[in-house]
Amino acid sequence: MSTGPGDGPDEAPDEGQNPFKGTPFEQFFSASGLGGALGGGMAGMPDLGQIMGQIQAMMQPYDGALNWSVAEDVARKTVAQTPDPSPTQKQKDAVADAVRLADHWLDGATEIPSAVQTTAAWSRAEWIVSTLDVWKGLVEPVAEQSVKGVSQALPPEAQAAAGPIIGILGKAIGAMLANQVGSGLGSLAGEVLTASDIGLPLSTPGLAALVPANVAAFADGLDVSEDDVLLYLALREAAHQRLFAHAPWLRDHLLGAVTDYARGLEINAEGLQSRIEEQMRGIDPANPESMQQLLEGGLFELPKSPAQQAALERLEIALALVEGWVDEVVSQATAERMPAALRLQEAVRRRRAAGGPAEETFAALVGLELRPRRLRDASTLWGSLRQRQGIEARDGVWLSPHLLPTSADLDDPLGFREDAAAPESLTENDFDAELRKLLDGE
Repeated sequence: MSTGPGDGPDEAPDEGQNPFKGTPFEQFFSASGLGGALGGGMAGMPDLGQIMGQIQAMMQPYDGALNWSVAEDVARKTVAQTPDPSPTQKQKDAVADAVRLADHWLDGATEIPSAVQTTAAWSRAEWIVSTLDVWKGLVEPVAEQSVKGVSQALPPEAQAAAGPIIGILGKAIGAMLANQVGSGLGSLAGEVLTASDIGLPLSTPGLAALVPANVAAFADGLDVSEDDVLLYLALREAAHQRLFAHAPWLRDHLLGAVTDYARGLEINAEGLQSRIEEQMRGIDPANPESMQQLLEGGLFELPKSPAQQAALERLEIALALVEGWVDEVVSQATAERMPAALRLQEAVRRRRAAGGPAEETFAALVGLELRPRRLRDASTLWGSLRQRQGIEARDGVWLSPHLLPTSADLDDPLGFREDAAAPESLTENDFDAELRKLLDGE
């Protein structure tokens, strides 16, 4: 009498029943992987009910690629690990006075008018709450493409057979990413000095904000009075506000580079398979903390595609140009007024060039480094242009993204527009005509 498949006690299970066979997830959902750890069914396939039970503790229903409620909660808990008092009225008044004086000084260094409408002194937790909407726009595209890319790395037949599991895995990855984002933002909140400290427009337009607790920590050890430090940082914050208001396209230019980076994400199935197999060894899938090590171990640190490289270069150059312009303008505003300005300029440059632990954590998470590596070159370029052609020519470059210096220009910052006529040889009408030619691409 013949027996059906699987009737024989010594017959090996049909490996073909695992829809992930031959894919990056074969080991994860094999009898020795997640299926075995959770008491999976035939051919090593895990029981969906048991998977749901194990993951439910770390995952709640949410929309999008990330659970932002979890991310915000983790960020706030990270901040709460150290004292984070709300700024006093005295600190709020000091920030308002510093920004007001900063705007007055900047009037002589740039023709771009003040854009500050209100000021704020934030606690670290307030920085998280006040900037979270912008972070959502920055992180969500990257996270969405990462989660989507994992499922797309599977062949079509595996995607069709394992659709429910892919959905569950995507939510689990999204939940773990939320914890990582929250931890990164919480750490970053302990370091940022102003709303525009990382070069991106994180605050509401017209709102100049500083974080007094972090400003005090930054001032410690600089051998500069805290009042000077506060004023210098207020100058930088007010300068950022002027630039982003003067160039309304700049916000989308910077944030759009991050979105383009996400769109360029490419996940190679073979490369992902070997990486997953390496990361899976020694991991207990039933333990959420152990599963989180997949991300901490660099599971999604994949080679960047050409599209991503182009987006990263555009973001890096734009950040350098923004920070370099702020650096140049603040330098001019403080030249005859603040003896400690050079020391503070160098301290800020070193801090921005090196980046802190929180920036490194965030860079590892989303694959983006928010540090202007070429800040000094950009500052030199803007200063040289001002010396040769004046403040109006320097600030006029921000009228359009097509006028911005390129990477090649940063290689030779003293030569940017060196063949342009000196301002005294141009009438106002001539200057406007030449500018129109540049904008038209002639």
